[in-house]
Amino acid sequence: MATQNLDVWVVDDDQSVRWVLEKALRQADMAARSFERAEHLLEAIEHGEPDVLITDVRMPGMSGITLLERLRGTCPKLPIIVITAHSDLENAVAAYKGGAFEYLPKPFDIDEAIELVRKAARQNGHAAANDEQANQQIPSLIGQAPAMQEVFRSIGRLAGSSMTVLITGESGTGKELIARALHEHSPRANKPFVALNTSAIAAELLESELFGHEKGAFTGADARRIGRFEQANGGTLFLDEIGDMSPALQTRLLRVLAESEFYRVGGQSSIKVDVRVIAATNQDLARAVKESRFREDLYHRLNVIRINSPPLRQRRADIPLLISHYLTASAKELDAPTKSIDADALDVLQKYEWPGNVRQLVNATRRLTVTAPGAVITTEDIPVDLGGQVPSQRASQEWTQSLAMWAERQLSAKNGGPLLDRALPEFEKTLIQIALAQTEGHRQEAAKLLGWGRNTLTRKMKSLQLD
Repeated sequence: MATQNLDVWVVDDDQSVRWVLEKALRQADMAARSFERAEHLLEAIEHGEPDVLITDVRMPGMSGITLLERLRGTCPKLPIIVITAHSDLENAVAAYKGGAFEYLPKPFDIDEAIELVRKAARQNGHAAANDEQANQQIPSLIGQAPAMQEVFRSIGRLAGSSMTVLITGESGTGKELIARALHEHSPRANKPFVALNTSAIAAELLESELFGHEKGAFTGADARRIGRFEQANGGTLFLDEIGDMSPALQTRLLRVLAESEFYRVGGQSSIKVDVRVIAATNQDLARAVKESRFREDLYHRLNVIRINSPPLRQRRADIPLLISHYLTASAKELDAPTKSIDADALDVLQKYEWPGNVRQLVNATRRLTVTAPGAVITTEDIPVDLGGQVPSQRASQEWTQSLAMWAERQLSAKNGGPLLDRALPEFEKTLIQIALAQTEGHRQEAAKLLGWGRNTLTRKMKSLQLD
């Protein structure tokens, strides 16, 4: 379909968004028509539908998600691009479940939006199956940063699927939360979600943990044990830190993925299962394959769809949102009052590198909920290991701030005379008094503390009338 023949409609209550999109579409040789409300579009669409529709989510009257549901029945092939300033996992999944072609968080690049319109027209749209889980929230998986928006879009695209997924990312970035979100927004949502950290179990016990064992299979096997694969039958099995799995177990896992059956340890009968496997790792599996530490065929089995869980330092814009969320959660967990955080303390935490990622941030909010004495967390409450200042630095900063305030008052009062002529006598007097108090009046020792000779101290004390 030639782009100059495309008829694109825009629904958004923001007049500036409508104007920008109309102008860009027309410059791209497309016909553009805009509506302020979804109801107006529904009236117009009775007389003919566009080639592509762009709609906002939150609008007066009918929302964009409700509009999607209405159009799915009347215009099932119409490709719809959803744009919103309120971008979160719930909206992303609801948009894809509602049949959206793509989900685009504001602010968006106008060239990207135009290219997306062309792509939607070429593919002639698609519809996703309805699912009552569309409105289910995963409140801990939150974020507005572009890296998290890509995660949300990936979860939304996979909402109607049971495909194998590999989640990569550093420790503490929330890989299990992503896996849970994939499960909760899948056709298997009403079935079990079973999580297993393969690196947390001794290698000789992991086989039994995964596949179970029969009574008497080995010393200590006093009864039959049902493994994680059987527990997850019909649902999802999340295997964290898959890169640490032994070669022998990698081979057994590959067979289960290929044939959907396995034997319990010591068992004689094969067991058929229907399990969606979501794996996660903080390792570079491609490199592990090259170094013969990970089976290449298993890697390709797991790496059907990949989602990268971004480190916190790549989504600093989300730190205020995460801190607010987890301060509330920590207060509820610890049965304590919910604390807020001031702008300066928040700035310190946003600049911190967070090597432990979101997991470290969660623990930090618990710690601050307990240790911060007031209702508002300040820079003084931020410990050194989270980027806070050591006490000596804080004291130094406090007195220089006080000096700055004094200087500003002096200049504002226009008391006359050079500023240093007023400041130095007070500065020297204070230091001399502190040094004498420290040495219990011993002038020789006080002079050493100040870096002067005894005669200099005597002269200064006389001129400052400290005798």
